Amino acid sequence: MHNVARTPAASNALEETGQMPVMFEKERPARPPRTRQGPDYDRIQHSKEFVALRKRFRRFVFPMSLAFFAWYMTYVFLAAYAHDFMSTKVFGQINVGIILGIGQFASTIVIMVAYLRFANRRIDPEVAAIRRQAGLEDK
Repeated sequence: MHNVARTPAASNALEETGQMPVMFEKERPARPPRTRQGPDYDRIQHSKEFVALRKRFRRFVFPMSLAFFAWYMTYVFLAAYAHDFMSTKVFGQINVGIILGIGQFASTIVIMVAYLRFANRRIDPEVAAIRRQAGLEDK
């Protein structure tokens, strides 16, 4: 057998569980049963309008994200493995690496503007319609 020192038996059940009794608890008034207030988000989420909106959003965002990631990784791999190409002078001290690096910033701005136009034309009007159907005011 193990030679373990035993602690004396606890004097009450709370001590055995390691829980401390609540000493200064105020009596709380009984809460009325919760009733659902507000829109039915589950119904909204499964509505054909919302499903179509999600598809439209994904058809824009996923390909755009994939294209940008591919463009970014191309830049990173070129910078890591194609030193001669990236250091090719284009004019003065400006080389291909600098131009592609600035292109990263430019493409980010182009994507942002494209998304804003897309959202303003194709997403936001649908969101407003779904909110009206759910009984929510436009915010």
